Amino acid sequence: MLLSPQAERNWESLCLMLEDVLDDQSHRQLFALELGSGTGQHVIRFAQKMPFVTWQPSDIKEESRDSIKAYIAATNAKTVLQPVHLDASEPWEKWAGLTHKSCDVIVAINLLQYSSFKTAEGVFGGAGEILKQNGLLITHGVYAINGTITPSCNERLDEEIREMNPEWGLPDIDVLRQLAFNNGMRMERIIEMEDFFKCLIFRKF
Repeated sequence: MLLSPQAERNWESLCLMLEDVLDDQSHRQLFALELGSGTGQHVIRFAQKMPFVTWQPSDIKEESRDSIKAYIAATNAKTVLQPVHLDASEPWEKWAGLTHKSCDVIVAINLLQYSSFKTAEGVFGGAGEILKQNGLLITHGVYAINGTITPSCNERLDEEIREMNPEWGLPDIDVLRQLAFNNGMRMERIIEMEDFFKCLIFRKF
């Protein structure tokens, strides 16, 4: 089992955010895809807090998928499916056999800042195909706004990420809003989170 200190710190606030966003649908069973599930700490907590959601975790890395499997086994999670390999930069038809309009919710936590723009295009393109009408794409991370990054700690974070990979960096909310619209979604809410993080809520129309 892998352990992410950041995931341990922020799972509670993410659960509260998701419970609030999904509250009006808690009377029915939902199907949710998590992109880039990482260690698996988040999806296990989500399942414990929101039993009305069946979760499909995914990750590009085998070690992450192994960690997710270990968390599922350790917690006896009944509403978390076995993790699948999914590269969000690929066309949605290659997304682990997920079918057109099969998801109520797609969640991507701290994925976009550690991804190329091709991956961002893939996330929104895939979400536009796989989400049901009125389905939600929820992204969590740190963002630029209209080309500007504030405060200075976020500028430093952007520099650090770009040193890791020049194709990565803080995505711009305005660019993501346009990507969403081009794929049949509109940005509905921006939720302020801790440490200058934000959750962006996009709805399929």
